Amino acid sequence: MNALEAISIDKRYANHVALHDVNITVPEKSIFGLLGPNGAGKTSLIRIINRITGPDNGEIKFFGDALNPEHVNQIGYLPEERGLYKKMKVGEQALYLAQLKGMSKFDAKVKLNEWFERLEIGDWWNKKVEELSKGMAQKIQFVTTVLHEPRLLILDEPFSGFDPINTAIVRKEILRLRDQGSTIVLSTHNMGSVEEICDSIALINKSRVVLDGSVDEVRRRFNENEFLIRYEGSAVSLANSLWTNFELISNSRDEDEGDNEAIIKLRDERTLNDLLNTLTPNVQILEARPHIASMNDIFIQAVEQSKHTS
Repeated sequence: MNALEAISIDKRYANHVALHDVNITVPEKSIFGLLGPNGAGKTSLIRIINRITGPDNGEIKFFGDALNPEHVNQIGYLPEERGLYKKMKVGEQALYLAQLKGMSKFDAKVKLNEWFERLEIGDWWNKKVEELSKGMAQKIQFVTTVLHEPRLLILDEPFSGFDPINTAIVRKEILRLRDQGSTIVLSTHNMGSVEEICDSIALINKSRVVLDGSVDEVRRRFNENEFLIRYEGSAVSLANSLWTNFELISNSRDEDEGDNEAIIKLRDERTLNDLLNTLTPNVQILEARPHIASMNDIFIQAVEQSKHTS
């Protein structure tokens, strides 16, 4: 079953088109990356899913049913703009937010103690929010978002404000939540996180979905017959040995390994064997393997391509 479906969603504000014919499918029990440049339309879609606003056209399905007000308590939403009351104590505020989501005070306290222990923040209970750093406050808001065990979690830049250690801790918890059955929509600009934890993605640019699919499938789609060649010898000799059927994308020295690396694109149905036969008289090949584009490269490339097709 799909946890979430956006079907032909349109949203306009005055003369601004925020979303146009947006279709996304989020599989159940997965981590789905919702990507796009600032102003692309991601926040508008998230607001519609949370029933903060409604679409002008189209519909949202929540686990197969048309989205309705009763579904809101089954959604946990961590917005990019944080919203804790600075003068309240951490424990008091966490209990208050849990009860707003329908939890009893007793159940909330039991689960909060479990989460505070897991994230090693038990001694924060009586601190005021204004005493916390941005990252500490972010941890508290993350806990209050997931505490009521929603079927769908929407996390907008959940790693913002975290150092690498706390980023790793929260990433581990997100994966654990998925493995326990939660479905997670992750809106982020952190492409490293997308590669590490997302199962599938949709990229929105200028109100439209311009790329979607599983992370593995998307990366294969952008594998443009490029190979990474690690070699010993002259970089100039390698470059000079190439002819029109090959394109030298980059050529650099790996100071750690003490050898050279080149990324070369094959043209006109040439094969890796053709490339190796061209290079071996001039340099010593140490390694040759497909060069798979990073999600960061794919993001930039897809956004650039969409500018020419929109």
